[in-house]
Amino acid sequence: MTNVRIGVMYDRDWDPAGLAGFARQAEETGLDDLWVVEDLGWNGGVSAAAIALGATTRLRVGIGIAPAPLRSPALLAMELATLERAFPGRLVAGIGHGASNWMAQVGVAPRSPLAMLDETVTAVRALLRGEKVKLDGREVRLDGVQLVHPPEVAPPVVAGVVQPRSLELAGRVADGTLLAEGHGPDAVRTAWELARKGGAGDGFGVIAYAAGAIDDDPARAAAALRDFLAGQASWLGRTPDELFSVSGTAAQAAARVDELVEAGAETVILRVFGPEPLRQMAALLAARKG
Repeated sequence: MTNVRIGVMYDRDWDPAGLAGFARQAEETGLDDLWVVEDLGWNGGVSAAAIALGATTRLRVGIGIAPAPLRSPALLAMELATLERAFPGRLVAGIGHGASNWMAQVGVAPRSPLAMLDETVTAVRALLRGEKVKLDGREVRLDGVQLVHPPEVAPPVVAGVVQPRSLELAGRVADGTLLAEGHGPDAVRTAWELARKGGAGDGFGVIAYAAGAIDDDPARAAAALRDFLAGQASWLGRTPDELFSVSGTAAQAAARVDELVEAGAETVILRVFGPEPLRQMAALLAARKG
């Protein structure tokens, strides 16, 4: 249990003007990670990561996730390399399919979302390793692109995916899988099974997002999550009571985190609902230490 990384998401609905201060407080709280979100119309993931990294000295910052169709792999690799060189060892880059309706809304919906993700992750990782990339793929075309300032050590690139074929693809082309809120221990185990089927080797890891609310009154914690879980259940095609969450008292929440860890999650990131999210996270950390 001691090796798991515990982090917090900077919710997309929170004003980015508060990100730097929140990141500093998250670091002071003793959290390992802070993850930022890139959803259409909200905040830019790379710029948000830069703000959080610049405001802290130890905290690892994750981008979860950059939509592959919306990002040129060459430009994304340039941005990630810049961050990694400036803040070595503190970046994780998540790349995903992007919500299909959002990608259609901005005119970048790919013919093959699977090929788009495959080729984007493959190209970005190769560029970050300093390679000259020539790729004539179904969705991505690069003709001898190479970074002038690649990072000394490439940051992990993880795939934020849900469906079985994509989870298997993550094992073949990425450094890890990032699971969306609502996925519990069974989904973590399935992610590992499919990643191994895809060829995941040493160094691969599973990161789990989880909706969280920590309160001395478990009923109040459940109420704080109710609306989000209803919406997330609709997106995942499930019922709210089928979704996994980290809620209840600090001790109950710590036990829920441990369920994810026992299933194979190496990092657990809470999307916190209710007042004072970092106070809630501090209570969780204290309960786990206890």
